[in-house]
Amino acid sequence: MVGKVTALIVRGGSGEAELLLFQHPHAGIQIPAGTIEPDETPETALLREAAEETGLTGFATVEPLGYRDELLPPDERVTAQTTLLYTRPASDHSYGLAIRSGIGVRVEREDAGFMQISYEEWETDSTPPYVSYRLTGWVPEATLAIGRRRHFFLLRYEHSTPERWQVDTDNHRFTLFWAPLAALPAIASSQAHWVAMLPPEL
Repeated sequence: MVGKVTALIVRGGSGEAELLLFQHPHAGIQIPAGTIEPDETPETALLREAAEETGLTGFATVEPLGYRDELLPPDERVTAQTTLLYTRPASDHSYGLAIRSGIGVRVEREDAGFMQISYEEWETDSTPPYVSYRLTGWVPEATLAIGRRRHFFLLRYEHSTPERWQVDTDNHRFTLFWAPLAALPAIASSQAHWVAMLPPEL
C-alpha cells in the first residue's frame, strides 16, 4: 500500500463552516492531498502537503479522521517510489526519465520482472475532454503497489486569507478558495466522496 493524506481544511462552524478547495488548471475542483514519502509519518506528510498546495501554515488544530484502504483493479497500480522509466523490460534501457511516487498508472503488460505502464493527464475543462499528455514505458514490478492507504485529517484554520489566491506546485498553478459546506461546488469525481469523512457537527 502507498500512503496518502487528505487535508480537509475548514474555517468557521455552527452551520457556517467553509471548506478549502482549489481549482486545478486542467482537472477540476479538488481537495488538497498528497503522498507520504518514505521518511514521513502521515502527520508530517499532511502538514507538508497542506503547505505546498495551499500556502497555509499555523493551523489551530489537526485532527485525524481515520483512513481508508483503496484497492485498485487488476489492470491498475500506483507507483510506490520514484523510479526510472525504461524503454524495454531491462534496466539498461532508459533515457533518464523518472516517474514519481504516488502516481496512478495502467498496466499494459508484464515481462521479466518489469511492467509496462501508461500514465495519462486529461484536459477536463474541454468539451469533450481529451488526453493532453500520455507516458508509456517499463518499470520494475517491485516499484508498484496494488493500492493506497488514505489518511484523512481535519485541519481548522483561524487566520484571514484573501478571497482567492494562487499557489504554484507540481508544475501547476492552483487557485485556492473557500466554499460553504452547505453549498459545495462540484468536486472532481474521484474526490467528492472524501467530504463524507468530515464530522457531521460542522
